[in-house]
Amino acid sequence: MEKLIESLSLHEKKVLPLLEERQISEICKKSNLDMVSVLRTLDYLENKGIVKVNTEKIKIIDVGVNGALYRKKGLPERRLLQLLDQKRILSIQEAQKDSGLSPDEFKASLGALKKKALIEMKNGKLVLNASKEEIAKKSLEELFIESLPINEKDLTPEQNFSLKSLMKRKDLILIEEKKKIDLEVTDLGREVMNSKELGKELIEQITPEILRSEKNWKGKKFRRYDLSVPVPKINGGKRHFVNSAIDYIKKIWTEMGFVEENGNMIQSSFWNFDALFQPQDHPARELADTFFIDKNAELPDKKVVAKVKEAHEKGIDGSKGWNYSWNEDISKQLVLRTHTTAVSSQTLYNLDEKDLPMKLFAVGKCFRNETVDWCHGFEFYQTEGVVIDPNANFRHLLGYLKQFYKKMGYDKIRFRPAYFPYTEPSVEVDVWHEERKVWLELGGAGMMRPEVSVALLGKNIPILAWGQGVDRIIMDYYKIKDLRELYKNNITQLRKTKTWMKI
Repeated sequence: MEKLIESLSLHEKKVLPLLEERQISEICKKSNLDMVSVLRTLDYLENKGIVKVNTEKIKIIDVGVNGALYRKKGLPERRLLQLLDQKRILSIQEAQKDSGLSPDEFKASLGALKKKALIEMKNGKLVLNASKEEIAKKSLEELFIESLPINEKDLTPEQNFSLKSLMKRKDLILIEEKKKIDLEVTDLGREVMNSKELGKELIEQITPEILRSEKNWKGKKFRRYDLSVPVPKINGGKRHFVNSAIDYIKKIWTEMGFVEENGNMIQSSFWNFDALFQPQDHPARELADTFFIDKNAELPDKKVVAKVKEAHEKGIDGSKGWNYSWNEDISKQLVLRTHTTAVSSQTLYNLDEKDLPMKLFAVGKCFRNETVDWCHGFEFYQTEGVVIDPNANFRHLLGYLKQFYKKMGYDKIRFRPAYFPYTEPSVEVDVWHEERKVWLELGGAGMMRPEVSVALLGKNIPILAWGQGVDRIIMDYYKIKDLRELYKNNITQLRKTKTWMKI
């Protein structure tokens, strides 16, 4: 007993005499401690067997924003009923105007009164059927609103019926989940509360002042500390798990000898589409897929513009092109980049042949005008790669992708023939999801067409290229079912989520 009392902190000694209050708010008030401190102190006292803290989750039903207004002014159907009590018969238009109700309130009032047979509608007019007694009598819904707030467990069958009816209306009812805390002092706790030892002064901590002179501590008792008592969790700062995953992806490419390239999220249509041999009437360039910005960009030097124009209209290096009149004004339109390949197209143009062979990668956000749901977003991360090497071939491309996905944790990878405007041959990359037993499509790849390489490099040099989605890989790794969870920044989720463990 003595050792137990010697272990009590100042907060515990403050709260201990107030345990019989049983109400946390009263303990806070009389101890001059905030709610967090009191709850934490009760936790310590419970660990020492002095008190039992019983926590129960309860649902409190109360009025919402509209409910508070209706409690003061009356439900919409009450106001309409009072109006009809004065005039007996009104046209629907007059009734709505004179009642001062919004269209939604008026519609709800009509439904409620017709259901109770208090009114009827004849030839576009409202006719009152209710007697004076029926008008004066409060409805179940009105009585229910007056009874709020109330514990959900205490609802009568009639109140339950009213609740279901009122829940259909916007902001009328508010249901809050709260914790009900009940305190029970143990036999040990009563002994401690009645002990004469409780008032003895103890040294709480060692300070420089105490150490300066023996008289400050000699013969006195120090408070005992229980090292087994749990303490509040401290959450240190760390990288966002999405950024952690991107760091790992960058690490993979740099270990494979790639150099990172960077570029702006806002690009001209020239670099985002035209330089990549995407025709100006391609469906993906329409507003349905692309975010356009209401400004135009300056085009690069006339030499590369002429080459791109030639590739589109007549073709380059033996190709036929797209056989249409290429419009320079369309290529000036600014867009939020739809892929990181817009960065690569500029990098290719600025390369010097003496720098080859060259391996480049990028990881960044791209934007598509998609409807947001569990598996789609209007922004997403993509990892881009290009290899410019006179000796590169298609087998090298497949090898790079296999190695990347192997390091990302996927052993089974397959490639399917595909079509992209700026690569030929082209493939789609799928990885096997062991838990779902399905193939996941993660991106496209291929060898740049001559219409791209000749226009940007001046000659037909083999270029391997790929653009792989990152968000689905991150979702799979962290077992996230909804894409929107990646960007919610829920602090509780961020604290619990581990960083990418493969770094």
